[in-house]
Amino acid sequence: MADIHDILKKYYGYDSFRKGQEDIINSLISGRDTLAVMPTGAGKSLCYQIPALCAEGITLVISPLISLMQDQVRTLISMGIRGAYLNSSLTPRQIELAVQNAKKGMYKIIYVAPERLETQSFLDFACNQNIPLIAVDEAHCISQWGHDFRPSYTRIANFIEKLPKRPVIAAFTATATSIVKSDIISQLDLKNPFSMSLGFDRRNLYFGVYTPVNKTQFLINYIKKNPDKSGIVYCQTRKFVDEVANTLQENNISALPYHAGMPDYERAFNQNEFIYDKAKVIVATSAFGMGINKPDVRYVIHYNMPANIEDYYQQAGRAGRDGEPAECILLYCSRDIKINEFLIRKSGENEDSDPVELQKHIDIQLEKLKLMTYYSASTTTCLRKRILNYFGEKYIPPCNNCSFCDKEKEKTYKKINAYPSKKTFDIDSVLLERLKKLRVTLANRSGVPTYSVAHERTLQELAVYRPKNLNELSQIYGFGEIKIKRYGQDFINEIKKYENKK
Repeated sequence: MADIHDILKKYYGYDSFRKGQEDIINSLISGRDTLAVMPTGAGKSLCYQIPALCAEGITLVISPLISLMQDQVRTLISMGIRGAYLNSSLTPRQIELAVQNAKKGMYKIIYVAPERLETQSFLDFACNQNIPLIAVDEAHCISQWGHDFRPSYTRIANFIEKLPKRPVIAAFTATATSIVKSDIISQLDLKNPFSMSLGFDRRNLYFGVYTPVNKTQFLINYIKKNPDKSGIVYCQTRKFVDEVANTLQENNISALPYHAGMPDYERAFNQNEFIYDKAKVIVATSAFGMGINKPDVRYVIHYNMPANIEDYYQQAGRAGRDGEPAECILLYCSRDIKINEFLIRKSGENEDSDPVELQKHIDIQLEKLKLMTYYSASTTTCLRKRILNYFGEKYIPPCNNCSFCDKEKEKTYKKINAYPSKKTFDIDSVLLERLKKLRVTLANRSGVPTYSVAHERTLQELAVYRPKNLNELSQIYGFGEIKIKRYGQDFINEIKKYENKK
């Protein structure tokens, strides 16, 4: 069996695992069911991808969203790993071809929507394959106590039971209370699972709650002060999304809308414009973001208060996935409470479900709304403490990185030096800009997002250490064998050209 550290370096370009990753990977490789609660940006996909690469056969990843599957497969391919997805975005012919390729052993990892598990054709395929591992992503969707309950998730266990040999089961989520964790273990029938929670505290995120007289003007002023940064603005309703996006555009801000009421092609176009940095701001409902692996989102602003803390934490957590400082700001007004109450009660109108169970679900969501309101309206405690306490973590404030603990928020935005020490850590801004332009060129050439070529931290290390050859480049964060082969010489040449002109 290949060494997991060799795989980490070869495909991902990292020298060491993040906290918890190695324990989770070893648990799965040893054949033990696993439940991992990992905050957004903690690298959960790597935790099932590496075991998949170590095992014979095909690993299935059950995921609820098309955008997540597409982004994950695109990233796998950019690293030299063969992957595929099966969902409703593909034509029947495309699905047929993908299944044929899978039967030939072409793929190591296949992403599938939970609904596809219920089709006879997929069950027939799965029963004739070696499936050593099934990873259930966004596993909180299996629980009514979760914030994003999906009935199709409750039928995953039925699919697993029909397989000729039971695979190892891995369940991953970024947001789960103790009740939800118990539900996941029970409903997926996890056998003596190894359970790990990496905690919910992401120190690089600034949490702020403000009650501006004019939300829209606050938003315009904020974005114009951060013109080169990527950001997400979340709104409660489609109407709010359209209005806010139009207003930002009228104020010469490159913002695009995203919600379920738009045509599929328009949603896909706007999402790609944001991922590929052609639009700096996306204004969206909660339909946007799950599984979008854009690590350089520098701020997430909630134009309206979400209905619960899980939703808020998951959406806010899409900021700063690269570990760099980022801001999570909620613009609160009491009207948001009434809108959320209306949406919660309306959510069950067209559901074909038991009235008693439906009312139970509504009551649970209304209770969650009360706790979200306390987070947004109360000014008596640290915001980070409120979030962590909700998820069962003890925290002693001050955090010095929220609007309660540090009123002079400007002081909390200073960049934390997260890079290897050097006698002088001065980044040559001119070289950095040249490397950023090169990254865009290489991304366009390869047809991938810029972050698939190199993360922000990678560019900054290049600007500091200025490697002279591919061997030195291999010491830079994020450069594995595949990326060195694809892009390494281009970055070396750019650095040499810059050095020669100085």
